[in-house]
Amino acid sequence: MSGVTLNAPWLEFDLGAPMRVLSWAVHRPGFVEARRILWREVRNADLPADLDVESWLTAALEARGALDAVTFLTSRHIACHHVAEARVDGATATAVATVGLSNAEAIGTRLDRSGHEWGTINIALRLTTAEAGLEGGGLTDSAMIEALSIAASARTVAVAEAGYTLPTGCATGTGTDCIAVAAPPGKVAYAGMHTALGEAAGRAVHEAVRAGAQEWMRTVRRTL
Repeated sequence: MSGVTLNAPWLEFDLGAPMRVLSWAVHRPGFVEARRILWREVRNADLPADLDVESWLTAALEARGALDAVTFLTSRHIACHHVAEARVDGATATAVATVGLSNAEAIGTRLDRSGHEWGTINIALRLTTAEAGLEGGGLTDSAMIEALSIAASARTVAVAEAGYTLPTGCATGTGTDCIAVAAPPGKVAYAGMHTALGEAAGRAVHEAVRAGAQEWMRTVRRTL
């Protein structure tokens, strides 16, 4: 159903067809066309201070035959990924999330993370509508930007609900979070909270991130 395949150290989300993808991912950020979204799990030893990370990742993707993929980097064990799907009035949202909070932050503040391990939250969100196979049934660029904002809001709420308290306040995310939204191109201009797309997107991301945050709190949680 989800198109998610784990092959450590890689996690792949097959979108099912080429789609427009909007993200600030390490590899292929911005608006691009892609058929898949990848995660590459890394440890601190994989990324020494003098490493050109982008060149290293590009070489790894080339060796895998995956230069076309939008790609995240994560220090979270990718076996700990969570998938959630929501359907609302013909709109379908599928979210895949890996959630690590080792470098969590409270919004509007910043901790000294030097010498600490890194974590991150990476979210891929695929959106389709019942009319996606027809002309105009996909999303405009502005609707994709709006959907990305919905995903970010859902992420923040899910992390806050996990109740991870920092010296600066309640954790709301990490300093290295990344979100990718994928959808067919089209003429649907809105994906906010008053729309079926926005409702489905928010529900799927919230569910996936909440499950990941709860798992991290149970198994990894660190006291600062």
